[in-house]
Amino acid sequence: MIKEQIILAYALKNSLEHNGKAIEGTVINSLFNEGLRKQEIKEILPKVQDIINKINNWDLDIKKTEFEKLKNLIGHRETREGLPDLPNVKTRKVIMRFSPSPSGPLHVGHILSLLPNFLYAQKYNGRFYIRIEDTNPENIYKPAYKMIKDESKWLCKNKVKFIIQSKRMNLYYKYIKKLIEKNAAYICTCDSNEFKNLILKSKPCLCRSISKNEQLKRWKKMLSKNGYKQGEAVLRFKSNLNDKNPAMRDFPLARINLTTHALQKNKYIVWPLMNLAVTVDDIEQGITNIIRGKDHRDNAKRQQMIYKVLNKKYPWTAFIGRLHLKELPLSSSKIRQDIENGKYKGWDDPKLPTLISLKKQGYMPEAFWKYAEDRGISEVDKTISQKDLYELLDNYNKQVFSK
Repeated sequence: MIKEQIILAYALKNSLEHNGKAIEGTVINSLFNEGLRKQEIKEILPKVQDIINKINNWDLDIKKTEFEKLKNLIGHRETREGLPDLPNVKTRKVIMRFSPSPSGPLHVGHILSLLPNFLYAQKYNGRFYIRIEDTNPENIYKPAYKMIKDESKWLCKNKVKFIIQSKRMNLYYKYIKKLIEKNAAYICTCDSNEFKNLILKSKPCLCRSISKNEQLKRWKKMLSKNGYKQGEAVLRFKSNLNDKNPAMRDFPLARINLTTHALQKNKYIVWPLMNLAVTVDDIEQGITNIIRGKDHRDNAKRQQMIYKVLNKKYPWTAFIGRLHLKELPLSSSKIRQDIENGKYKGWDDPKLPTLISLKKQGYMPEAFWKYAEDRGISEVDKTISQKDLYELLDNYNKQVFSK
């Protein structure tokens, strides 16, 4: 285990470099110079947090004095600036993406997932996509399309390409037919409770063994407005029924949803679920590297299964922890409800950690870039108060204007 004095030295160094406010992610990243391993982060994190909380309350002169005593412990080592290098990128072009749902505009939680992907694409002169995932007609706030596009262009200095999934429906249908023809997917018409009981016992439903030709007929019936009704049929992926995780067994890929879509109205009745649409888009756009929230770990496994059936190489993937604000859940749907109920004046209310609000308060894109770099790629969740968040952003903003 890394000695407490080493942690203290790095924390003091970081605090002095950031106007008296040590940053947890940067200190953790520095400890990799001392041999810290990824699997040890959770174990060492409480000690790092205790030290940071202690020294952040010290006077500047005390910090300088204490650092002078300890600086030789780390003085001969280089600390990393920016994000660490991606593995195996010399032989290929880096193409990355971020995929928000149009349930509302971007907030600080989105920003810290979006930016590592964008910054890596910039670092390697690659390409970066914002892909709006709108294949769930029930969870769309129509103004969010423009808000996400405008905010992303500002945050990424226009170095971003945009994709809207609901404009790619025929492509998803093409892949669905391909999966059925490969005997890798089937149309299930079983009662949902009966299907669940079978899956929990690792047993197949009767629909699974129906011939490919019959499955293709069922698929046409799903697409027909005179065919299956909503809830009567679902497209499923044929996975390992003995998988230790029941959620991985024959998971759904598409379903009938008659809700009127914000853009497509009632043009389509069969909508791909996230794992299918994401896989298709990642393949079609040639995505090479993915950085996503750790809550998508199971989804990544599902998407890897689809990649394998299609004989495609799955992108390099890293997972990051979530940001939690003590005072406010980072949920666009919840914020939208609070706005409608009059709790906030609008999406740009200064009390909200939305990008449109933070931009209005004078924060520059580079301040968020610096925050994302210092936070790094860590799977550890971060809980912070809005007061501390704004203090961090203030420090980064000052650095931007001082250059």
